[in-house]
Amino acid sequence: MEFQDEIERDDSEDLNTPAPEPVEKRSRPAESSASSKDIDEESGQITPSDTRNWYVIHCYSGYENKVRHNLEQRIETMDMKEMIFDVVIPTQEEIEVKDGKRRTVERHVFPGYVLVNMILTEESWYVVRNTPGVTGFVGMGNQPTALRPEEVSQILRRMEAEAPHIKVSFKIGERVRIVDGPFNDFRGSVSEIDQNRNKVRVMVNFFGRETPVELDFLQVEKA
Repeated sequence: MEFQDEIERDDSEDLNTPAPEPVEKRSRPAESSASSKDIDEESGQITPSDTRNWYVIHCYSGYENKVRHNLEQRIETMDMKEMIFDVVIPTQEEIEVKDGKRRTVERHVFPGYVLVNMILTEESWYVVRNTPGVTGFVGMGNQPTALRPEEVSQILRRMEAEAPHIKVSFKIGERVRIVDGPFNDFRGSVSEIDQNRNKVRVMVNFFGRETPVELDFLQVEKA
């Protein structure tokens, strides 16, 4: 199952439900690894892997940073650095324009999901799955599914994009005000939005007639 398919399937779930106070279901066993009984009780038998892969864990939307912090602490205190290597929240820079002011924010690309680079064993599964805030692994049935290399590359490309994504607050047909350029302070209606080029076409009343003007997203705001 592809990661994108899983996201679409989970869209119907209420990810905004307030997260309960995270509590471990059981104490950590005294031995160094989780027992087979522990795995069977939680999700059935898993198939270990002897190579490192990227896996996706699910959590409540808005709790991604907390989950990453909790997991990184567990990796440190449970001495799992040689089994669990990286915990990543896919983010992308986004420019918001509000009240004539621009600000850059980090937006979560996949709200409710965190990526973990790890070697899958019963012990590493146990450490991740029982991290406070984690609700489960993405996978087919009881087996966590590793992301394909092309899926990982696509996510990393989105995170490393040079130009920040611009969030627009206007729609086609709405009135906007031009805030920059030769038509500064002119008002008009949006006739076309080009997301790929970050351009918007605005119909401006110029010398008594409607004239189309092409502008950057950052040159206009809702009137």
